[in-house]
Amino acid sequence: MNKESKRGNFGSKLGIILATAGSAVGLGNIWRFPYTTGENGGAAFILIYLVCVFMIGIPGMVAEFVVGRNAGTNAVRAYKILAKGTPWRVIGYIGVITSMIVLGFYSVVAGWCLQYLWVSVLNQLHGDAASVSQYFTHFTSQPLLPVVWALLFILITHVVVVRGIRKGIERTSKLLMPLLLILLLMLVVASCMLPGAMKGVEFLLKPDFSKLTSSVFLEALGQAFFSLSLGTACLCTYSSYFGRDTRLLHSAVTISLLDSLIAILAGLVIFPAAFSVGVNPDSGPSLIFITLPNVFQEAFKSIPFVGYLVGVAFYSLLALAALTSTISMHEIGTSFLHEEYNLSRKSGAWVFSALCAVIAVLCSLSMGAVTSLRVMGHSVLDFCDSITANHLMPVGAFLTCFFVGWYVPRKLVQDQLTNWGELPVIYYRIFLFFVRFVCPTCIFCVFLHQLGVI
Repeated sequence: MNKESKRGNFGSKLGIILATAGSAVGLGNIWRFPYTTGENGGAAFILIYLVCVFMIGIPGMVAEFVVGRNAGTNAVRAYKILAKGTPWRVIGYIGVITSMIVLGFYSVVAGWCLQYLWVSVLNQLHGDAASVSQYFTHFTSQPLLPVVWALLFILITHVVVVRGIRKGIERTSKLLMPLLLILLLMLVVASCMLPGAMKGVEFLLKPDFSKLTSSVFLEALGQAFFSLSLGTACLCTYSSYFGRDTRLLHSAVTISLLDSLIAILAGLVIFPAAFSVGVNPDSGPSLIFITLPNVFQEAFKSIPFVGYLVGVAFYSLLALAALTSTISMHEIGTSFLHEEYNLSRKSGAWVFSALCAVIAVLCSLSMGAVTSLRVMGHSVLDFCDSITANHLMPVGAFLTCFFVGWYVPRKLVQDQLTNWGELPVIYYRIFLFFVRFVCPTCIFCVFLHQLGVI
């Protein structure tokens, strides 16, 4: 019996693309990308971002694919197999720890999305910008309700993952990803039909290169890096379920393009609506929960029923995007516990859910209900966000690129890239140059930028 029949694998190429793209598509596309674009000049930033996706995103993704498909097992064991007793095996552990922390605090933010979806359905999110801001502060500082939503989101994720690769992750991805795209396109049409919306479209699509600085370039590098979930081991874990006929480079390019398309479509939802009511495009991280409710209310005040539908659709979109990401994060820990500790898949999933739930509860309570929950002067949620985004993910991605580029046997890497000689060798040569020199340099620059050094 081969590894695929023991572990299960994706049943179709479409399933591979949608599931792996879903692991990348998340709140980073719908939330972080628009406000980062707004803060860094719009279209010029997007062009730099797309270049960065091809410079570090695709090679970095393929590097994780090589490790995962070669081993056909969880991330920790996959790196152990290639490391052969050397310290390189720590990369897999970094990925599992990162995924657990990310899923913990990410579920809190995803729970906020569920709350906003609920009050949008009930048509209770009214008032001016000040009242909406007050509502957000009041809600997030409650001791019980945000915790309940976060735990509910972890439970939904758990239910999907425990069903396995084909019946759980692949089937859910085939449902959620098309639905996410449909919702996005509907919102784009509604937003672009608003008076003055074309100013927002122009901001997003017409480059102004006078706004480009070294800081903008580094922000674009960082966005490309985080948008594709490099350094969390989810790409390594998902690729362990790839078949031998899966074309790694082709899959990485397709996933990256789909991820970028969704991010740009999210911008086409947000910026036309924001410009229509005179809201600055650089509203920052508060964009989704404070700025946008008021934007939708003002933009569609002449047709309130459409405004109601747009609000419901938007927060549905956020919840779906968050779920596609949390599923991949959960699978990393589930497969690790299942295979390394001989637990059943169901038991492994419950253990990982419980660990993430503890982190989620601490993160949620630290937002106001228990002000003493601080780590190095920050709320637990902010600390978890910072430690993963600014330290663990860059380190994991940097080590993976260096590991695959310089340590892993070149014959093994070439076999994976060319599907054992079926594809042109030029793919391997180009990849090796980028993963050895370009990716580590760019990731190191991002790391220094996140720390405020450059």
